[in-house]
Amino acid sequence: MADKFSHIHLHTEYSLLDGLTKIKKLTNRVKEMGMNSVAMTDHGVMYGAVEFYKQALKDGVKPIVGMEAYTTTIDHTLRPERSKLETFHLLLLAKDEEGYKNLMKITSIAHLEGYYYRPRINNEVLAKYSKGIIATSTCPAGELANHLIDGDMEGARKTVKWFKDVFGEDYYLEVQRHNYHLHIDPTSPPEIQAEQRKMTDYERIITAGVVDLSKEFNIPIVATNDAHYLNKEDASAQDVLVCVSTGKQVSETKRIRFIDTPEYYVKSPEEMADLFPDMPEALTNTVEVADKCNLEITTLGKWFFPKYEVPNGEPAEDYLRKLAYERLPQRIQNVDEATKIRLDYELGIIIQKGYAPYFLIVMSMVNWANSQDIITNTRGSAAGSLVSFVLGITTVDPMKYYLPFERFLNPFRPTPPDIDFDVSDVRRDDIIHYIADTYGHEKVAQICTFGRMLARASARDVARVLGYPYATGDRLSKMIPPPKQGFPIDISKALVANPELKAVYDSDRDAKKILDLAKQVEGSARHISIHAAGVVVAPTDIREFSPVQNDEPGGSKIVTQYEFHACEEVGLIKFDILGIRNLSILGSAIQNVVETNNIKVNLQTIPLDDAKTFEMLGRGETMGVFQLSGGGMTKYLMDLKPTRIEDLMAMVALYRPGPMAVIPEYIERKQNPGKVRFLDPRMEKFLSASYGLIVYQDDLLFCAIDLAGYTWEEADKFRKAVGKKIPEEMAAQKEKFQSGIVANGQTTQFAETLWTLFEPFQSYGFNKAHAASYGMVAYQTAYMKANYPVEYMAALMTAESGDIEKISAAINECRRMGIIVLAPDINESFVGFTIVKNEESLHNQAIRFGLSAIKNVGKAAIEVIIEARKDGLFTSFVDFCQRVDARKVNKKVVESLIKVGALESFGNRASLIDSLEDIRNKTKPRDNGAQIGLFGEEEEELAKAATVSITHTYTHLPEYNEDTLVGLERELMGFSLSAPPIHEMISELAPYKTHRIDEISADHLPKDPVKIAAVISEVRVVITKKSSAEMAFAKVDDGTGTLDVVVFPKLYAQTRLMWVEQKPVLLTGKIDSRDDKANMLCDAIETIESVKGTQGNLKISIPEGTNTNTLKELKEILMAHQGEQKVTLSFEGKTRREVEVPFGVTWNQDLSRKIAVALEKGRSAN
Repeated sequence: MADKFSHIHLHTEYSLLDGLTKIKKLTNRVKEMGMNSVAMTDHGVMYGAVEFYKQALKDGVKPIVGMEAYTTTIDHTLRPERSKLETFHLLLLAKDEEGYKNLMKITSIAHLEGYYYRPRINNEVLAKYSKGIIATSTCPAGELANHLIDGDMEGARKTVKWFKDVFGEDYYLEVQRHNYHLHIDPTSPPEIQAEQRKMTDYERIITAGVVDLSKEFNIPIVATNDAHYLNKEDASAQDVLVCVSTGKQVSETKRIRFIDTPEYYVKSPEEMADLFPDMPEALTNTVEVADKCNLEITTLGKWFFPKYEVPNGEPAEDYLRKLAYERLPQRIQNVDEATKIRLDYELGIIIQKGYAPYFLIVMSMVNWANSQDIITNTRGSAAGSLVSFVLGITTVDPMKYYLPFERFLNPFRPTPPDIDFDVSDVRRDDIIHYIADTYGHEKVAQICTFGRMLARASARDVARVLGYPYATGDRLSKMIPPPKQGFPIDISKALVANPELKAVYDSDRDAKKILDLAKQVEGSARHISIHAAGVVVAPTDIREFSPVQNDEPGGSKIVTQYEFHACEEVGLIKFDILGIRNLSILGSAIQNVVETNNIKVNLQTIPLDDAKTFEMLGRGETMGVFQLSGGGMTKYLMDLKPTRIEDLMAMVALYRPGPMAVIPEYIERKQNPGKVRFLDPRMEKFLSASYGLIVYQDDLLFCAIDLAGYTWEEADKFRKAVGKKIPEEMAAQKEKFQSGIVANGQTTQFAETLWTLFEPFQSYGFNKAHAASYGMVAYQTAYMKANYPVEYMAALMTAESGDIEKISAAINECRRMGIIVLAPDINESFVGFTIVKNEESLHNQAIRFGLSAIKNVGKAAIEVIIEARKDGLFTSFVDFCQRVDARKVNKKVVESLIKVGALESFGNRASLIDSLEDIRNKTKPRDNGAQIGLFGEEEEELAKAATVSITHTYTHLPEYNEDTLVGLERELMGFSLSAPPIHEMISELAPYKTHRIDEISADHLPKDPVKIAAVISEVRVVITKKSSAEMAFAKVDDGTGTLDVVVFPKLYAQTRLMWVEQKPVLLTGKIDSRDDKANMLCDAIETIESVKGTQGNLKISIPEGTNTNTLKELKEILMAHQGEQKVTLSFEGKTRREVEVPFGVTWNQDLSRKIAVALEKGRSAN
């Protein structure tokens, strides 16, 4: 039956949450069943076309690229009432490349112009782009089927005639048989039985009508099965997908229910013959259709660069070479012969491979960004290119830092170079607009990506649609290990990795049912979204290469329907433009410095040996520094005491699983140069900067080239092989590598030792050029914080204004630094955090809180307030209400501003809240709608009188108490500026702590229990499923960070009254990791009262590097407070050293404060 049938109507997973079939399984299954061709016809889109095309050819199956389009008989751009909206289905198949390109245009127009619940086209669009396309009348949702079901034979004839006229011999009438009548279950709900009988009638009516019309118009009939899943047993899993999509449960009857007739699978030719014994020609006609379809995507595997306009029409290659030589002495002083040779070498490869236009295009983007004061950085292997450096594309000198060009581009690389371009995240859209303006909006799109149903989400979704309580799916989901290093774990692997999950799976029928279905649906495409970085530019209309659509219905961003691999496959040139928050912070900080000091900081010329910067990092003051903040990294930096930018580059590379084990040795060799050694003298040239240690993945490649005789082509294959961790490839590479080592003068034992050193870097080794680029940005952020602290922290808080935890941490950092953060003020605050003069603050500059960080105060309201302020500061609450538009600055906005203290200059918060309703009721919009007028009187005198009247009736109430004020601020800002600083609140507990929260990391879990002094910021009490006992999940904050705490039932029952928000506590417990995040399993909780009531040993943590003067001051403080309580000094460092003080003390708050001040002062002095 191999030549008797072809599936030409079939949905894959790219009919999002409607189709279940995976492409790779589809082509294999089709081939197993003896069919030579298969179509992919997803709903309104071509998402998987390239993947399908390539996979089918690989498996020896002819690919038929198509789409089940949505059509309308009216203007597709109109948006009628939904009840009057008519949308039909139409099957379209590409015969050839012209048809394929027309399909791309049709789906693009449907999305960009016709999207209204569905992406629609009308007959005019269809006729215009009909060439090279086969059409069929499709399923019961088709226009023809609707006429036949309605008994409108005349309408049916008109429809058939129109399609016959447009498509000629490429128009087919379609019939389907799903045997609804065989699946009617007398015990099922009546509405389900009724629907099955209705669909039985519909298919009978459609088939009879199609047969008549076929004879009348001499149009062939094709039989299809409208497959939505691969195998019959997949029906339940596909039903789950539909329920996930529609928000329904499986048990609901009023919903889309393929499940009641489980016939929508990929049937064999024999099964189709059994369905249509009376219409054998309808089956063979599908083969006729398949034979007509001979698509060849000719752009596949080629590259099409957008046209770069070179001045004076000069060849791009000549212009690139000229620019490179002109700019070389501008970028590198004292150019030596080696640099000239390297530049010639790189230019030769770039030009020979035809990539000169690409470099010129990227250069123009960077130049434009620089001209607009947009901070940029180029990450990845591109930083290894000297040409990129001299053109200004990259910021790191590859000659200085020994970065290889070949890792980026070599003569053997089969694909174009890939320059990853980081930009300020708030300016990314500006750069994309520039590209579109330069090359043409019709040629530019952002790249799509697909959100997929990963294991954890699948378990939750399946449990939900099956009707289980939320806790059931949540419990199973949490038992599935989280992704590691960005790689998700599937359910099958999870069952092996977690014995607890396997035990539940084996013993609990419900859990097994959920997980078995979750296995079937996991990995399915769930939704389309925008790739974080990818942008493509075509030489002509983008729709010649990829179909496009809006990022969301009604959205303004154009995205490809092909994901980034497919975009590259069809020849589009991709630019990775990633928005990075820290680059925005750098840009804002530089602008702040201009405004406060009239100095323009040039990041390319700042000194790279700034002592103040490295001293700050050595003290562990890393909050807000790119790549270097966080507990584990901070601890290592304090041990390392970095003195050069290479140290930062190395730390960026080493601080990850595997290579992290090298950090202590790196620190040891830096502190003791005599311990630096090289396993082979040939390694010194590429390992000298890292003290003889392997730090980067590139070091593996240098070893392979210089010690084992590899070429760069072989080294590149070696890199890819070890990265994939495929055992067979690894074994082959190991044998080749070790043989090369021995052949080039070393021993087998040396080769074995070197391979062992490689192992931590094979999966997690960092690209050296990437580490260099990120290390440079890390240094730049640290430099700005160290030298312009107020400006930097204001920029940081503006950028993070939407993240309560980060703002809270930044405010605590400002307090530590001596920077005053002022409450929001209606006459002084802007959108972001701004700098104001304040003699009590660091550098006589304080930071004023930004309005955007206040809950309920949106952009529109802020713009109105700032615009009104241009006419003068607000003089009173009444004046404020008069001058702002009450529709945008509504009651909720004003209440929020009052509660956080932004209007305190007009009265206390209690009085303003009490007066708000009355004052707003006496104001209304002026007739012109531009401003708010008082009573609406036109006469100035009456307006003044009215103002006086309101002022006189103004209520003056006592202010709220401190707890209420703090609560209001926490409610609307996430923290309180009125509350005492956290370090003061926990000062009496701080001496008992063993760790700060910022010293705790999921990557570096302490083995022993820890003690944390912190304030409880959040408590959530839950009931356990097994024992119905109460337990709690809390969050605590110590001013350096926050930590999640788990309080099990036994402890919670004993300490329930202690778990109160804003209470200072001392917690003891073991640190655990969940979802790659550290949390504490609490064993004990103590309060200030309980700690003071004990006569236990008092432990004072002494930071590493505390100087002698500070220790003398501490001794004097302790001697002035002598008493009975024993004291131990715990000296922090690589090895903790404890010293008992030979006398006791009397502990009180005054002593606690003096100790904290002395140690903090000593820390700052270092």
